[in-house]
Amino acid sequence: MVSSQAIDLLKEELPVEQDSLVLSGDVKTGLVVVDVVNGFCTVGAGHLAPTAPDKQISGMVDETLRLAKVFCDNKWPVFAFLDSHHPDVPEHPYPPHCIAGTDESKLVPALEWLEHEPNVTLRCKDCIDGFLGSIEKDGSNVFVDWVKTNQIEVILVVGICTDICVLDFVCSALSARNRGFLSPLEDVVVYSGACATFDLPPHVAKIIKATAHPQELMHHVGLYMAKARGAKVVSEVSF
Repeated sequence: MVSSQAIDLLKEELPVEQDSLVLSGDVKTGLVVVDVVNGFCTVGAGHLAPTAPDKQISGMVDETLRLAKVFCDNKWPVFAFLDSHHPDVPEHPYPPHCIAGTDESKLVPALEWLEHEPNVTLRCKDCIDGFLGSIEKDGSNVFVDWVKTNQIEVILVVGICTDICVLDFVCSALSARNRGFLSPLEDVVVYSGACATFDLPPHVAKIIKATAHPQELMHHVGLYMAKARGAKVVSEVSF
């Protein structure tokens, strides 16, 4: 287990200053939900799902639900990525996960209702980066079209994993914004309380010969990298 002293030292050396965000509807904001599916969030649901109840993941689901309810009540745009892989196409270095057509690739039970909301766009993706996973065979991009169609100025990003799928999507969205591909998008905001990552402590990783992935440390690293790339990171979202 990574010591609390080590985590405190990391946070001291690599601080992430977090603001608060108040949404009123005056600025066109879209909610982006990254991979809140059973295969990553529901206990025992697959190779990459938690093996026991996880406080950080449960808190992420609860906060995502809170935000999604407000966005849908107000008919504000929501874009939800669902990790979904063909069984014969591996995604190295990860074991098979979120196989298309299985419960693993479906939204967690608390969010299944989003499938029936008219303001929600669902996108199955077969890669880590949802921005790349939104590219169609004709070269168009479903996410880019969503931003432009809804004239979104701010995206609020939540989901799992903070340092993997969330971070990769955020970095690509920022690059696309900087290139002018996402007009009128101005800000990419990551809500730390509605993001989570998995826990693979060093002593366990050594036994199974995998790369260690201590949860709290990597969650912080993901937030730090997102902010360093130009995202805004907030610890509170209110309406």
